[in-house]
Amino acid sequence: MIGVNGAGLPRHALRLASAAVVVLAAGLVGCSDRGDGQTAGQKVDAAIAKTQDAAERAKDKAEVLAGEARDKVVASEPAMREGAANVKEAARETGAAVAGTVDDMSITASVSSSLAKDSELSATRIDVDTKGGVVKLQGPAPNAAAKARAGDIAKAVKGVSSVDNQLDVRAM
Repeated sequence: MIGVNGAGLPRHALRLASAAVVVLAAGLVGCSDRGDGQTAGQKVDAAIAKTQDAAERAKDKAEVLAGEARDKVVASEPAMREGAANVKEAARETGAAVAGTVDDMSITASVSSSLAKDSELSATRIDVDTKGGVVKLQGPAPNAAAKARAGDIAKAVKGVSSVDNQLDVRAM
């Protein structure tokens, strides 16, 4: 029969619990006695204080870095505005150049098709180049009248500012 104490616990359970308390107490004494004279609670408090100090230092450093970053952004603002203005101007110039190229291409096509409608000029190979509204005609013309007529046809096309008629009169 197992012996029971006054608390209603078997004796071996009581002995086991007592042994556990002794071991825990020895462990706490061992932990708290490291030669520095601090208890476990004091050590925890010291660790918390160190953590709070480190957090405060990190916060201060973050504020300094944020201020430096803000200053750099403010200092770079004029350069960013200038860069944006340069990009805007380049886009405008590119648009104008593309529009000019499209206009020159349409002028060249109109002049070429108008020359092809002329019976004397359609039989010859006339090169038409346009740049900035200036049309340049090169190639052979069967006679002086056909050369003059080619210049007049080119001048009549919308968008042509001038004609450089370099057609050569050749007997065909």
